[in-house]
Amino acid sequence: MISQNTIQQILGRLDIIEIIGSFVKLKKRGANYLGLCPFHNEKTPSFTVSPSKEIYKCFGCGRSGNTISFLMEHEKYSYVETLKWLANKYGIEIEETFQTDEQRQTQLAADSLYIINSFAQQFFTKQLFETEEGQDIGLSYLKERGFREDVIKKFQLGYSPEQKDAFAKEALAKQFNSELLLKTGLVINRNDQLLDNYRGRIIFPVHNHSGKVLGFGARVLKSTDKSPKYINSPENEIYVKSRILYGSYFARQAIDKADECLLVEGYTDVISLYQAGIENVVASGGTSLTPDQLRLIRKYSNNLTIIYDGDPAGVKAALRGLDLALEEGLNVKLLLIPDNDDPDSYVNKLGPTAFREFIQKNKKDFVLFQLEVSLKDAGNDSTKKAEVVNQIAETISKINKAEDFTKQQDYIKQCSEILRIDEAGLHTLVNKFIRDRIATQERKLPFEEAKLLEENARQAEAADYDDSTFALLFKDDLQEREVARVLLEYGSRKWNQTKLIAEYVFEEMVDESLIDNTDVAALINSFKNILQQDASQANKNYFIYHPDTKLSALAVSLLNVPYEESEHWRREFSQASGYQKQLFEKKYEDFIKTVARDNDDELMSYLNMEEDKTNDEVASAINYLKLRKVKRMLLENQLDLEKPHTSEESNMLHQTHDHLKKMEMELTKKMGAVIIR
Repeated sequence: MISQNTIQQILGRLDIIEIIGSFVKLKKRGANYLGLCPFHNEKTPSFTVSPSKEIYKCFGCGRSGNTISFLMEHEKYSYVETLKWLANKYGIEIEETFQTDEQRQTQLAADSLYIINSFAQQFFTKQLFETEEGQDIGLSYLKERGFREDVIKKFQLGYSPEQKDAFAKEALAKQFNSELLLKTGLVINRNDQLLDNYRGRIIFPVHNHSGKVLGFGARVLKSTDKSPKYINSPENEIYVKSRILYGSYFARQAIDKADECLLVEGYTDVISLYQAGIENVVASGGTSLTPDQLRLIRKYSNNLTIIYDGDPAGVKAALRGLDLALEEGLNVKLLLIPDNDDPDSYVNKLGPTAFREFIQKNKKDFVLFQLEVSLKDAGNDSTKKAEVVNQIAETISKINKAEDFTKQQDYIKQCSEILRIDEAGLHTLVNKFIRDRIATQERKLPFEEAKLLEENARQAEAADYDDSTFALLFKDDLQEREVARVLLEYGSRKWNQTKLIAEYVFEEMVDESLIDNTDVAALINSFKNILQQDASQANKNYFIYHPDTKLSALAVSLLNVPYEESEHWRREFSQASGYQKQLFEKKYEDFIKTVARDNDDELMSYLNMEEDKTNDEVASAINYLKLRKVKRMLLENQLDLEKPHTSEESNMLHQTHDHLKKMEMELTKKMGAVIIR
């Protein structure tokens, strides 16, 4: 296990903007940074990163966390893997404490797939450049294809020799686990013997966004070989084909710079275009485009140009991802390569400059191309033509971003002209598809929410409360969460000369057993414990980076604030809040100087809204919670009074009622008129 000393060094070096910014394109907005959420299908940026609070929050899907949880979620690292990645990035030496054998084996299993792939890549590259067979067969083939040696090395291409177990022997000699070797797909088991799976093939390593090798593609060289032309790694913990775009590690910056991503099918297409100076190119690996792949593209650019072969298979493959791409809000163009060529051969035939010109002149609008192909297939068949109208209307309805309204209207106009149908009719049909989709989404009630409503109703019926009363008194945890928030935000500040705000909160806190939200109760108890053990650690950062991910996630969700005051609002409108009393207590000369026209910044500091009202905020949170609890006890006491009792029990219940009403009046008077609904 990684020592606390190492963890503290890592936490001390973290820069959340630097880390998240290497995966998500961020733009500064006020004090925060904004980008497209990498975790869900998003059209308008709602992914916010706060450098001051060291947290991120997506106001679309609700995901939130810190730098460490981002890496764990985005890169699928374990907690320990994330710490090691950060330690390596910042040059921090890892100090480890004692691990049990079971812990060591678990950690080894998590790391080994990356380690084995890294070893394999180095082995295959060495075979390509440093062996006679690799040079004569593998390297000569690549050079015949026109690939330069520097590009071959950059993409870490390799060669697997014909020998049946060259790699397997080398890997076993290095004591790699045979089960994990099989899981990578690098070897196969034949009669209890491990044999190489990629014999006599060119090897294409597939990298993740940080440059680690996820898996491999292997191309056969013998034309007489009956085996498949390409073999790819099987899916495992780190290689998930639907989330991978070949070449994305090398293309990220070029895509960002060009504000366009070129998508091709194969490994060699990517390398040929990259070598020609067209570096903003990735490959789908010959599979249908997936939402995850499209979201990966959208992180870097909204503009996608698909470059496929011009044969029927290429056209079909290109059209498969159209609706998904439109739903992702991408501006999609299509370029078909003529003369039975592919991007690899065609760029070599034309040359880099002519190929770039060919792209600009010949890329077509994807929606109109789909319509053209569909109409050609339909011919004079009226039934098929009707299907085309429905198909194109459904496609146009997928363009659902508010800012793309004009684009949608243009498509309706152009498509109605091509189809020779009434524009208003096509518009109505598009709207029908939009309404149907919205209605379907609205009918979907999340399972957990349905379960919660069902449980609320069941308990309300058992307690003879109506649903709204039950939800108010037993399930509305807003006040509980607010107390936890002020603890995190202000707990380490001073309440007065003798105590911290956290100490005041715990002195005033009502019976903790009355707190319904178990997660909030756990956080409050954890805060109390750390306050008693080491008060200097009792702050929000302790919980933001807490090893208990449940506590960490709760802390982040409590601390995040979706809005911030703009400078324009502060200067032009917030004067309506008035000015602090101390401004008018200044000496006349100082007062005149403060309100002078060229002294705006100092004057703004005396606005009522700039006054430190932390103590008021803390007291308000505590008092609201107390009031809610008192109302709960009043209701419970009232229900108890309605049951048959002895005179002594009734007297006690009436005294309790009077005492609680007195407390309610005192709290209400302290806070002003308060109605809880």
